[in-house]
Amino acid sequence: MHYAILCYHSEEVVTAWTKEQNEEVMGRLEKVRQRIAKEGKLGPVARLLPTTAATTLRKDRDPPLIIDGPFAETKEQFLGFYIVDVADLDEALGIARELGEANPGGAFEVRPLAVYYPAGV
Repeated sequence: MHYAILCYHSEEVVTAWTKEQNEEVMGRLEKVRQRIAKEGKLGPVARLLPTTAATTLRKDRDPPLIIDGPFAETKEQFLGFYIVDVADLDEALGIARELGEANPGGAFEVRPLAVYYPAGV
């Protein structure tokens, strides 16, 4: 079963980290990623740029409205994700716990994926 582990945190906190603090957190996360990859359970991983680099297309009108920035005003922002191929939700939650220990604060949303392969892929 494929699961997405969506990473949320306060951008104010994360962007305030010094270079050394960021490297420390990323190093701890890398140890978790390496273990999961070695077990053959790690799919794509992405760290998103800040929401200030985002553009949102609001599709609730015609023509759609395109605005700078994220759609939602929240305390925590979506910062990235992991895709894992594991036996069940418990195993996905175990990985999310490890990631949480490596990067405290924020939240990890674990959601099952329905994988779609378009024709020709």
